[in-house]
Amino acid sequence: MSNDAAAPQQPPARWRHSSARGKARKRALDVLYESDIRGVDPRDVVAFRRQRAEPPIADYTVVLVEGVCDHRTRIDELLSTYAEGWQLSRMPAVDRNIMRLGVYELMWCEDVPDPVAIDEAVSLAKELSTEDSPGFINGVLGRLQLVKDL
Repeated sequence: MSNDAAAPQQPPARWRHSSARGKARKRALDVLYESDIRGVDPRDVVAFRRQRAEPPIADYTVVLVEGVCDHRTRIDELLSTYAEGWQLSRMPAVDRNIMRLGVYELMWCEDVPDPVAIDEAVSLAKELSTEDSPGFINGVLGRLQLVKDL
């Protein structure tokens, strides 16, 4: 057995990148959720956390929060249109904000493939929301993906 076999293998760079972005997404969701519940601007929450956070807030977290803020009106219009039978105000806050992140990445983040944006949103829902939420979020974002390039 060679020494190489005993050395721990590093995951491919794309996985490490995905993991870092996954953590950034989760942190962005925390910020959006907190701001939604408290009724404060998400940018203020991010600024406060950046001053005190350990570990530091990732740049991609800030990109996501600012992107959702910049496009919030359009994101909410899209969600209202494609979440058939659901008003945004009636959705659980965690689902609403997971979908806001998903829509932002789907529509405005060219470096994030559509399936990744959807899968990451569904993964957050599986971890943090109800049993029915992953399917609902997948359906809404999937419908949006189908029409986004029309």
